[in-house]
Amino acid sequence: MTMALVAPGVLCVFALAFLWAWTIEKTRHYLLLLAAGPFLFAVGALMQVFSFPDGTAPNALASGLFYTAAVLFVAEAVLWRSGKRLGVRTGLVLLAAVMGGLWYFAVIEPNTLVRVYIQNFGYGAIFLLAACKLVSLRRGRLVDRVLFWVLLVFALQFFFRTALTIGLDAPKSAAAFAESLFWAALHLSLAVLGTAFATALLAAAVSDLVEDLRRERDVDALTGVLNRRGFEVRARTIMTSGSRPLTLIACDLDHFKQINDSYGHGAGDEVLRAFGRLLGVSARPVDVVGRTGGEEFAILLHGGRDAAIVFAERLRVELSRMEYAFLRPETAVTASFGIAGAEPGDTMGSLLDRADRRLYLAKQGGRDRIIAADAEPAMRSIA
Repeated sequence: MTMALVAPGVLCVFALAFLWAWTIEKTRHYLLLLAAGPFLFAVGALMQVFSFPDGTAPNALASGLFYTAAVLFVAEAVLWRSGKRLGVRTGLVLLAAVMGGLWYFAVIEPNTLVRVYIQNFGYGAIFLLAACKLVSLRRGRLVDRVLFWVLLVFALQFFFRTALTIGLDAPKSAAAFAESLFWAALHLSLAVLGTAFATALLAAAVSDLVEDLRRERDVDALTGVLNRRGFEVRARTIMTSGSRPLTLIACDLDHFKQINDSYGHGAGDEVLRAFGRLLGVSARPVDVVGRTGGEEFAILLHGGRDAAIVFAERLRVELSRMEYAFLRPETAVTASFGIAGAEPGDTMGSLLDRADRRLYLAKQGGRDRIIAADAEPAMRSIA
């Protein structure tokens, strides 16, 4: 009896841990499903341990309902975390399929062996379906890769453990069932693989929370790009890694104060948001984009000076063509750009100073142009 209570107790601890994680970041609703899943599974296990409700069929159906709901909740939560879903309709179909099979072989044609296979193979299939939908996690972060492989092993063990421990002959009585190899292996798998799966899920959830906190710390809420701190930390890491060639583009929106003074700060915010979106779709994942001041931005590109000039020119042209409801059609928002290639011995500070100096020359030269060297004519277009 004591050993039978270990797994439900461990599951309840994990349920509380997921609930705690949700209280920290309530926008991650999948954590509620992760809290509900282990709790429901623990309730189902306790129903079987204490034979409540009494009677083979009522107990099998009641505990089966809790088990199946728990499995579906966890599978849905794991998918939801990665932006995928089983969906309510699929969940209800799977629930009806498992419970329908349990009902038929508990009430109409009682057969313990078939019920065991329906539950275990059914739950294995649900988790295997989730693993197939998450196969892309194999190329993700370490915590995502671990979660995928633990989920896959956890899904497959339902098939192999059941076939190897119960075979084609189920115990004839409840007492014999409680003493069977299948029952012992079931609790052992829950204690070991179930704990490993729950631990991987908890580690992934904590990793998500840490990522949220890091994003709140390093990302500019208005534009969606990195703030100055986030940009400098990320850019400095890339520079010290030895990656070359690298080129820094310093950018400043022209006459931005006039926009705020003439149309209000709400209009200025909309311009900043629009430029942030433009930077987001223009830069590559390997590039680093940040808002370094009020209307000042910086982009650290993986590439040389010529590629940076082409990139800046594309930004300059596309920005000047953007339309805003609060501006007259003939009024364009423009920007000036200073470009500096990383040289041996450069620090983030020296590279930024050089790019800022060229940005100042672009502003002095009439704005809406690009300067890529200390002594060159300002460029308004690139042939």
